[in-house]
Amino acid sequence: MAAAKILIVDDRPENLLTLESLLDEPDVELVKANSGEEALAQILDHDFALVLLDVQMPGMDGYEVAELMRGNKKTKNIPIIFVTAEVRGEHHLFKGYECGAVDYLFKPLNTMVFQSKVGVFLDLFRQKDALRRKTVELDMKLVELEELQQQLEETNEQLLLLSITDGLTGLLNKRQFDVIFADEWNRALRNKSSLSLIMLDIDHFKPYNDTYGHALGDDCLIKVAHAISDVVKRDVDKVARVGGEEFAIILPGTDLEGAEFVAEKVRKQVEKLGIPHTKSSISERVTASVGASSTIPQKEQIVRDLIKTADTALYQAKTDGRNCCRSMLFV
Repeated sequence: MAAAKILIVDDRPENLLTLESLLDEPDVELVKANSGEEALAQILDHDFALVLLDVQMPGMDGYEVAELMRGNKKTKNIPIIFVTAEVRGEHHLFKGYECGAVDYLFKPLNTMVFQSKVGVFLDLFRQKDALRRKTVELDMKLVELEELQQQLEETNEQLLLLSITDGLTGLLNKRQFDVIFADEWNRALRNKSSLSLIMLDIDHFKPYNDTYGHALGDDCLIKVAHAISDVVKRDVDKVARVGGEEFAIILPGTDLEGAEFVAEKVRKQVEKLGIPHTKSSISERVTASVGASSTIPQKEQIVRDLIKTADTALYQAKTDGRNCCRSMLFV
């Protein structure tokens, strides 16, 4: 802990020496001033624990110095003890307190009383300084905790994102598809509204991988995923990668006609990519087969059966030559 500073102000050098001898302690730093003007200058440059102020000085007296200190935001709370030998009247005593002094001592000083009173203010200053440093440490700890909390929240968000998305395409993964599909089924059941599902499979994707390699295969999957996302614009609609080259689209509030429209648009969008596929038996470009199904959920129905119906429609599209859409109403 740094030494506590005391400002002693007196126009007479012998008085300064006397005060200096009474305050000779290793953890106390004394700063001297021989006029009111010099005292004010020192006060602005230091953080004092206490000011011992003579009353009568040439020029600016002790009362004026005290009043100016009380009017300054930085110095108004520094304790002031008037130390004087010449002004003993009660009027002057009260004036000293009105000017903001915390005590009024007369010379010659009683050493024990003087040192005891000074000691009280030094203890208060040290306690205040310790509290200030603790407050700074706590503030720094709070900042560190807030930073750690923010990092933790960001990490949790990243982990959540990783847990629900497909790492290659950025679409929802199979696990999240199952969760959302079940939620939408229950919502449609409560609202007695339509729910549609589209299943899409890239035609002859294994020969594509065998011919062009897995790197270009992954690139193809990413492009198809983006093509599907470009078609499905509504926030409520969800696109997921549910298998190697298989994708699913959940369309809440959409009947079979609407699902057929979206399915055909997605199929055309994939074909429009123009990705070469020399090993495809149906086209020189990458194409997709699409199955769509729709229902208004009923209590007696099973959720998975809508998926099975969409899969059946997809199988029908493949049976009918691929690169086409087929649909079935689930009842």
